[in-house]
Amino acid sequence: METDKSTDLDFVYDDADNYTNEIAELYSYSEQSELQVNLNAFEEQMELYKLIPWWQNISETQQKSAIYKLLDQLEVSNKLLRMKAARCFLYLAQGCWAEVQSDVEQQEWTRKNVMLLYEAGVFSAFVELLNIEIMNSKRAASAMRKISVSLDDSTDLRVILSVLYIMTEVMREEMKSLDNSIYKDNVESFKEDLIHPYGGDLLIVKLLGMVTFFCSGAAPHFPMKKVLLLLWKLILVSLGGIDTLRELKKQYREEAGLETIQEDTLEVAKTMRPSSPPVSATDLIETQNQKKFQNHRSYRRFLMKQSSLDEPGLGMEYEGGEMGNNSTNNDGEGEPAVFVNNSSWGQLGTYCQNENNQPPPRPDTPQLLKGKGLPWTPKVRQKDVDSFLEASRLKFVGYNLVGDRQSLAGLPQPILEGVDTLKRHMYISLAEVQIQKEEQMLRNPISTPRFPIRQTPTEIVYHAILPFVPQYMIALLKILLAAAPTSKTKTDSTNIMADVLPGQMPMTVFQSMKLGIDVNRHKEIIVKAVSAILLLLLKHFKLNHIYQFEFMSQHLVFANCIPLVLKFLNQNILAYIETKNIIPLFDFPVCVIGERPDGPMENFEIGDHVPYSWRNVFSCINLLRILNKLTKWKHSRIMMLVVFKSAPILKRTLKVRHAMMQLYVLKLLKMQTRYLGRQWRKTNMKTISAIYAKVRHRLNDDWAYGNDLEARPWDFQVDECVLRSCVDRFNNLRYTNIPKDKDMEPVDNSVTSVLGVNVDLSDEFKQHYELWLQQEVFQRSIKWDELLDPAACEI
Repeated sequence: METDKSTDLDFVYDDADNYTNEIAELYSYSEQSELQVNLNAFEEQMELYKLIPWWQNISETQQKSAIYKLLDQLEVSNKLLRMKAARCFLYLAQGCWAEVQSDVEQQEWTRKNVMLLYEAGVFSAFVELLNIEIMNSKRAASAMRKISVSLDDSTDLRVILSVLYIMTEVMREEMKSLDNSIYKDNVESFKEDLIHPYGGDLLIVKLLGMVTFFCSGAAPHFPMKKVLLLLWKLILVSLGGIDTLRELKKQYREEAGLETIQEDTLEVAKTMRPSSPPVSATDLIETQNQKKFQNHRSYRRFLMKQSSLDEPGLGMEYEGGEMGNNSTNNDGEGEPAVFVNNSSWGQLGTYCQNENNQPPPRPDTPQLLKGKGLPWTPKVRQKDVDSFLEASRLKFVGYNLVGDRQSLAGLPQPILEGVDTLKRHMYISLAEVQIQKEEQMLRNPISTPRFPIRQTPTEIVYHAILPFVPQYMIALLKILLAAAPTSKTKTDSTNIMADVLPGQMPMTVFQSMKLGIDVNRHKEIIVKAVSAILLLLLKHFKLNHIYQFEFMSQHLVFANCIPLVLKFLNQNILAYIETKNIIPLFDFPVCVIGERPDGPMENFEIGDHVPYSWRNVFSCINLLRILNKLTKWKHSRIMMLVVFKSAPILKRTLKVRHAMMQLYVLKLLKMQTRYLGRQWRKTNMKTISAIYAKVRHRLNDDWAYGNDLEARPWDFQVDECVLRSCVDRFNNLRYTNIPKDKDMEPVDNSVTSVLGVNVDLSDEFKQHYELWLQQEVFQRSIKWDELLDPAACEI
């Protein structure tokens, strides 16, 4: 990796890109012609309502009146009239771009109009309109199967999704300054509406269902880019982003009685400087040996020169002389002993003090930096403390005290200091507390009451998607695979180009180049959205309850998420993050505001002034974080990284000079280092040194020295099975009413309630009821004395 500081990326990781770029990525370059259609529909409706066609020139009362009239038109049975009204709403949500002179003015009118639309109930009306279009699409898909789909097949859905997306993105932008916003009530009401079902289902569940339906091949015309972008922003608004996760973690840890002051990974990573892996220990030894060799040769030449000037018999005898035996010095390094006469010492000191006679240091020799330390506070788990105590007791006392973490009798003072150090750095995670509570309730189901379920937005979303999590995860990964730049096009692969390919293929070179850039841009945006969706769901589920996180994680692993992410990273990452699939003059709203120069493709600037693509760096970091989430503390999944030969792929990713990205790569390398063998560590000492310098250390963790070469993936499958049973038990007890253990269910011993239960009698029994009385009641002799005798009852 180059050490030129000019190549450092100034990328700042956040929930999303800036508002302008996020809105521009909603539209493909192929659908720019539809913007004029929206304007024409709006002007026709304004003339029909006998209003001035310019939205800015009418009063707010007239604006609200027009909105309510358009809402009424959304409910008519004629689809053409419905969609014309929908296009009018889209034009308003786009900020009435035909009436403004700058993008700043367009953004301000978008904000005003979106708030008016939300107050009038337009958002919920468009959700219902989306339900109608989905149902119509399913009916049409079952009746007709098109071989190829294009932009024309998703026109109505794209209009509806665009209105919903713009309103969601404006609300999300308003949340950043919520305390000073005049629309604070609207934003809070919008967040509450998102976690309440529209038409029986959450909007998030509807969109996930659209993704699954699309991947099944039943609706290939669904505009997946807009669906995924809307899904991502809905999760950001309803569940929260980085700041919300940080606040929730602090709140939940405080409620659990845990320490709340913790180092935040993202904040610490921002303070770290990206750099190439530091000089390894092997290079340091080589440098020292070379310096010794150079000094030794200079020293030898000096002594030989002096021996020719001194008197005979007073000179040095060296190598081959009488005193030239290669005896070993006190340090045991096997260097030859050197003998000099007294007259040589003063001349030797004069020679060594001359700076011109000193060998030049190697340029890559690291300099000692004073006042520097590791960026992380070391941690240790309770499990590690228990293991240390167990091993120490067996060694020094001869027996172990199971479950005893306090008794330290018989242990020497260094061990006591070690235990004290471990306890001072012990970190108890929120997941460990949640697991302990579940185990306690499992051991004592009657005496331990179940803690109440908090109806948080995350809990509501998890409960809603629980039955379909496997299908949702498979569908999202299928789309990620289809959008990956390393994937090869196959006949059975998912076609994600339905909302970017025009009905008529390009006829000129300019159109072909524009479409090529649009297709690549389309794929990048999809990868960005899918990676953000998966990461947000994993983060929120883990914070809400660890078993919710493990449920989703296992289905991602079963759907081959780990090899898929490695396949994505197995490319020229530097070229990927520097790719500029963007034409600024074709981005919204620049493409419709002001005059655009005409001419060949050479006259249009491709790319922007930033030396990297924000969305591509964002996607790579998200995928690395997902990989870390799936594999942390999971030995079988770490072995998957080893089996799929992820080490060289991850090492190439270190070429990107960004601290946060390097941090997550080094974390993945650290967890599998012990399984890669001694030879790998020997030849990758620079990477080992980088891990030491950048990644948090776990006390008494021998990650850099452990030799687990005999470990195999199947050795850890038991852990996955145990985890799966715990997750299933958690879901069954919490989200279903079916008792799994009948022996633990209470028995009804009341005669009144038992006899009062209505029993459905079959027609056959009713026909032969008298015969049953004769055989089972009248003809049977009952020994009432034995039945009422307490001794007989005990028998």
